[in-house]
Amino acid sequence: MKNLIKAVNAVMSEVSNIEKNLNVGAGKASYKGVADKDVKYLLSKSMQKHGLAMFPIKIDPKLSIERWQEETNYGPKQKQQVFSEVLVTYKLIHESGEAIELQGYGHGVDSQDKSAGKATTYAMKYALLYTFMIATGEIDDADATHSDATQQAPAKLPTLTQNSKQWPTVFEAVSDGRANLTYVKKKFTISKKVEEILEEAHERAIEELAKKSN
Repeated sequence: MKNLIKAVNAVMSEVSNIEKNLNVGAGKASYKGVADKDVKYLLSKSMQKHGLAMFPIKIDPKLSIERWQEETNYGPKQKQQVFSEVLVTYKLIHESGEAIELQGYGHGVDSQDKSAGKATTYAMKYALLYTFMIATGEIDDADATHSDATQQAPAKLPTLTQNSKQWPTVFEAVSDGRANLTYVKKKFTISKKVEEILEEAHERAIEELAKKSN
């Protein structure tokens, strides 16, 4: 592995830092990040110079989809959130034939079909940054400050109990599959007992819908 290690060290010497030139989010929830194009542009030139190439050889994906209805001025509207996770295995190869396998993890959320692209982009970007030990700005995105810490405190949600006037409407929507716990929790604060009742009602609704589809 002598040639491979020598080439990796050479890239580390040439590309020791990448500035955070990407503005992510808006307002108080915004933060600085490293653009994917900056990482690929700087590293691809150095890797090529030192006889290195990297290829994705395996992807282990996980996908989950949440769907719910939201009330709008024009009536109920179907919403969805697609969450993709990927564990990608890459092969870092030197022109001498020496090679090593690396892994990168990424996740992405989108309302349509872009979550997988976001996840694979994230996985490769951080696999490259960590492989070549590249510093990003003054502090890495995942260090001392969590993303949630920069966001505004959420507005206090009303509490939903079995005595609330909204209870019959909410329970009926969950029971016939028009709403799920994700949607309810976005609208109300609920106790563990209420959560269990609604979860059981939702499961029954899913079972009934499955029977009808069969």
